[in-house]
Amino acid sequence: MRRREFIGLLGGTAATWPLAVRAQQRPGQIRRIGVLMTTAADDAQGQLWYAAFAQGLQQLGWEVGANVRIDTRWGAGDTGRYHKYVEELIGLEPDIVLATANSIVAEFQKASHTVPIVFVATIDPVGSGLVISLARPGRNATGFIAFEFSLNAKLLELLKELAPNVERVGVVYDPFVPAGSAGFAAIQTAASSFNVELSPISTHDADEIEHDITEFARIPNSGLIMVGPPSSISLNKRDLIVKLAIQHHLPSVCATLTFVSAGALISYGSDRLADYRRAAGYVDRILRGERPADLPVQAPTKYQLIVNVKTAKAMGLTIPPTLLARADEVIE
Repeated sequence: MRRREFIGLLGGTAATWPLAVRAQQRPGQIRRIGVLMTTAADDAQGQLWYAAFAQGLQQLGWEVGANVRIDTRWGAGDTGRYHKYVEELIGLEPDIVLATANSIVAEFQKASHTVPIVFVATIDPVGSGLVISLARPGRNATGFIAFEFSLNAKLLELLKELAPNVERVGVVYDPFVPAGSAGFAAIQTAASSFNVELSPISTHDADEIEHDITEFARIPNSGLIMVGPPSSISLNKRDLIVKLAIQHHLPSVCATLTFVSAGALISYGSDRLADYRRAAGYVDRILRGERPADLPVQAPTKYQLIVNVKTAKAMGLTIPPTLLARADEVIE
């Protein structure tokens, strides 16, 4: 976690962000936004994402308590809670909702065909049936894709550049969600090119994670990849996964800053903070009268390479200068 950025965003939520022109609406009208996050309420990364969304709204003229109300629920990676919280939020009759994963968007669409949905951190919304097409979503949902499946092969390339001697790769993913299986398949396709053997490691159960990673680490020249994007369950077990990787001296590469902030060596993925700010822009446009069916689903505008030198030193590893030279950020 980048503490300085986290404090700056949350501190700004209180009162310090400059306001743009106040959002247009009828005098005295308060619009209502429902938000369902996949993380726990006390998850620092989730709070940072939420703060980026709130900051984006305020910069567009939406002031909580004055012209907008935000009802927030925190799923904590528990898919069993999603249905309950979706029903609660829809019952509050929101003008729009912010959803943060494919499964949550699907739950909202089951609950209502009319409430507008802006999503963040989804994968393959066309294949998942959330939208008809990226250019013309055609339904009540639109938003921002977090990651493309094919980029998981890039994670394998980075792992081999980080640790050329790696011969066995543990692929950490949730096999119970389509994105996890598709991400694993993308790595399988590239594995022969890098002459590595893959071992699937499920993230569905904490005891299973600990057992599988411990057993996997017994053989030398091994490394880990956390498939992108992480499922809600993977995301909420990231501290355990990263702790085990460090404990067993397994070089690790992931698809999101969330893992590298927790101590993983390298991440390569989209700027999630930017995605949440952009989501605020779509929420603003829809509240002003545009339709989600007409707003194109957008892919990440940039992928960031972040290197955790602090973890490398703790593990006695040297980050190749070529990686450091390309890094968008280095965690010291």
